[in-house]
Amino acid sequence: MSKPQSNGGTIDVDGATYDWHLQREPHQSDDEGWKGMTISLLQHGAKREAWVEFPPSKRLLKGLPRGRLQLDGATISRCVRAALSAGWEPTTRGKPVTFTVDAEGN
Repeated sequence: MSKPQSNGGTIDVDGATYDWHLQREPHQSDDEGWKGMTISLLQHGAKREAWVEFPPSKRLLKGLPRGRLQLDGATISRCVRAALSAGWEPTTRGKPVTFTVDAEGN
């Protein structure tokens, strides 16, 4: 039996709790070509989301069937840390901020 892929959850990073969920599956854009999946991050009690965009997988670029990266706790933690180090301020108000990471979430 295979393990089902998770589309969301909660994770603790450096003493703060964050909710995350899959915002967008990998897809092909008419004007930009293949776009990777995007996850949404929101700190508990905060107001501003971060959207973390992954690059499209190499299998999509080669024309193979669609698939997505495996999301585990370590990858989500790296995404949270990358967004925070890039300037995400979860306690401020405003539109979601978008960050681009590599396939490992850095």
